[in-house]
Amino acid sequence: MNQDLRALADEYWEYVLKANPTEAHMLGDYRYIDSFEDASRDAEDEDIAARRSFAQRARAFDISELSTSDRTTQETLIYEAESKAAVSEMRQAEFGVDPIFGPQVAAQVVIPQLSVKTVEHAEGMLDKYVSFARMLDQSTERVREGIASRRVNAEFAVERTVGQLNSLLASPINESPFLRAQMPEAHSEEDTAAWRERAAAIVRDSVNPAFERYRNVIRDEVGPVARPDDQAGLFGLADGDLVYSRLLDRFTTLSMQPGEIHQIGLQQIDALADEYLQIAGPVLDSTSLDEIFTTLRDDAELHHTTGEDVIAASETAFAKAKAAMGDWFGRLPESDCVVQEVKSGPVAFYFPPADDGSRPGTFFMNTADPTSWGTFEIEATTFHEGIPGHHLQIAIAHELGDSIPAFQRNAFISAYGEGWGLYTERLADEMGLYGSELDRIGMLMADSMRVCRLVVDTGMHSLGWSRQRGIDYMADNSPMAMHSIVEEIDRYLSMPGQAVSYMIGRIEIQRMRSEAENSMGDRFDIRGFHDAVLGSGLVTLPTLDRIVNEWATA
Repeated sequence: MNQDLRALADEYWEYVLKANPTEAHMLGDYRYIDSFEDASRDAEDEDIAARRSFAQRARAFDISELSTSDRTTQETLIYEAESKAAVSEMRQAEFGVDPIFGPQVAAQVVIPQLSVKTVEHAEGMLDKYVSFARMLDQSTERVREGIASRRVNAEFAVERTVGQLNSLLASPINESPFLRAQMPEAHSEEDTAAWRERAAAIVRDSVNPAFERYRNVIRDEVGPVARPDDQAGLFGLADGDLVYSRLLDRFTTLSMQPGEIHQIGLQQIDALADEYLQIAGPVLDSTSLDEIFTTLRDDAELHHTTGEDVIAASETAFAKAKAAMGDWFGRLPESDCVVQEVKSGPVAFYFPPADDGSRPGTFFMNTADPTSWGTFEIEATTFHEGIPGHHLQIAIAHELGDSIPAFQRNAFISAYGEGWGLYTERLADEMGLYGSELDRIGMLMADSMRVCRLVVDTGMHSLGWSRQRGIDYMADNSPMAMHSIVEEIDRYLSMPGQAVSYMIGRIEIQRMRSEAENSMGDRFDIRGFHDAVLGSGLVTLPTLDRIVNEWATA
């Protein structure tokens, strides 16, 4: 590899780890264990300048002098640095009140996942908690900046976030997530008890007061000037079109207009209707799409009642996928993947394994409301989040080692990553993994959600749709439970653009596969295709297209 380019890539990754100490910690790098992210505007300005500089330096390399793998590194580095800087320039922290991914949610999901291997690490965690309180105060100031610039959140975000903060602040200190950090084996019970006492003091004296200040500003200062929910999307901001354009560029890695994405979604909705009638019709003895949706949504017999059953069903699906993956992939991950139950955060999500082996890949199922999980949904979700979805993709990337720069192993590019996850839901059908026709309906339901996202995300952020119109559209065009629909809509409003990356990514990966099959004929090998898709770490869709074309030609 070009050594100068490799040095730049390594320098970039070192910068990313230092600027994102929690990400470093999650990967098993404990150098910054005593810090949490700096959320100040000054830090944001410095980050924008640094990433612009990295992109400029990467562009300076002459493409004609780079190998194929070097080109992949160059293209990915430019995308990562430049698109992140472009989005940061939009100052989203000014309207950063977030009931889905905000700090009040992250504390409960992330903190218990942070590994602590030594006594020194345990001491560092206490400093991290103080740093977390500092981050909360910085976030509070950024929200105040938004009030001054008339860039504020919608009413639903304020109301839900204040409720979450009230609940968190009302909880006993001894139930705080900050007391649930993993303790090193060298700690005795007495040492652990003493550590928790010190952690409890920090929560009482620093973290909770910061949460309280954060809540008060959101409730008392943002609340009175919050946007109405019929203007909850980015179109409700004066610069909303520019913000959304940059977010779509980052999340799709393509130059796509909101209207174009919206039309793709409408076309896919029509195609899915035919599949529902073909697959679900005979199972549910109905020829009415509305009746099929109502049955899937409301029939209590088709829904789980306990979190334990949700997790057990996920583990059963995992076992089938693990047994079959060798026939469809040449390269398999060395690290394991496990299922874990949570009561907050997104409905399902994946954390990668730590590079030091301290934590396997983990697929989380949110069972706060077990009845929101249809029995038919579990397999498709498990295949997407775990195997053959995110775990194969991300664990294999981590295990490529020094053959590619570290940032390519660890960066997450949504259109590629989520596109792959969604691609594997249909791949699982090819692999014969779905246990019944009812489980295959779950595959269709997952498609409904991702296709609806194309319509409602662009509708709410670009085309003037209200929050309620988004909810109504998903209710009319998917069998999702109303509770889940509201959660999804609020997620799209809290993280604009990200939701469209799933289906856009899958459509592109399916196109690449189809073109390779047509050009290669009998030479096409599905394991080779999958190894080509997963063999370069996380990349943009244009870069992946080039990689697949080069594989097919070779």
